[in-house]
Amino acid sequence: MRLVTFTAGNAAPRSGALIDGDRRVLDLQAAYSRIYHGRSPLLESVLRIVEVGDAALDVISQLVSNPAGAVTFGPSDVRLLAPIPQPPQMRDFLCFEKHLQQAFAAVAKLRGTEARIPQVWYERPIFYHPSRFAVCGTDSDVPWPAYSERMDFELEFGCYIGKAGKDIRKEDARSHIFGYTIFNDFSARDEQTKEMAGQLGPGKGKDFDNGNAMGPCLVTADEIGDPYRLDMAVRVNGEEWGRGNSRDMHWKFEDCIAHASRSETLHPGEFFGSGTVGNGCGLESLRFLKPGDVVELEVEGIGILRNRVVR
Repeated sequence: MRLVTFTAGNAAPRSGALIDGDRRVLDLQAAYSRIYHGRSPLLESVLRIVEVGDAALDVISQLVSNPAGAVTFGPSDVRLLAPIPQPPQMRDFLCFEKHLQQAFAAVAKLRGTEARIPQVWYERPIFYHPSRFAVCGTDSDVPWPAYSERMDFELEFGCYIGKAGKDIRKEDARSHIFGYTIFNDFSARDEQTKEMAGQLGPGKGKDFDNGNAMGPCLVTADEIGDPYRLDMAVRVNGEEWGRGNSRDMHWKFEDCIAHASRSETLHPGEFFGSGTVGNGCGLESLRFLKPGDVVELEVEGIGILRNRVVR
């Protein structure tokens, strides 16, 4: 299943599913009403679908298998929002060692210091909380923060929690994953570099409107299968800037879920980011974005997340 949140014209956001090889968007409530002559509370939003789980997916499976006569839209007729426009919670981890090695080396080159990954990274999966209010979808413009001169992208993907849990064992963690999407953690690198010296977090290096781009869809876990074999690539204005594979994750999502759920309940709809794949950001090669650049992140089995930075 490939789920989306979309708008058509001035209508309110609604839940949908991509069909016909992602060439059409099926309006789930309209499809349900065509058959059952009413609305389903299970389909009110993608977040609700995630919260309900199998019961909602069973209904959607029936609708997708019989779309004839249902309300569908072409890509140019809708605007795709983030799959869950405002996740209940977000965590972004640092799962790829190669990214850290190259990013730390680049920062050390700028500062004229020695590059070394902190030992704590090898001891536990570390994360920060991105702003869930700064989420946008594919093809949305990302306003350039007025206080920054060095804007960057981050090639990531991530999972949505589908089943609540606390103190989740690593061996049980995969069953708590509902599905996956692509994540671009846009970064004001100059501001981030200054703030991280305070040893508290990235702050305004990450928090600005539309800084957390997600999409184009939520692909359910059964369709992805093994999430640790996915090719990942980033293009800027059509030119490939980096490529990697999710097999290189030092910390897997199971590690992240087990760690985050210690003495804390995880809830359906929460998002866990993978962190940047090696070669997945401009910082690693000291190559940064310019106003007007279009950034495309592509992850095998999920699709393409496209955004333009505007000043």
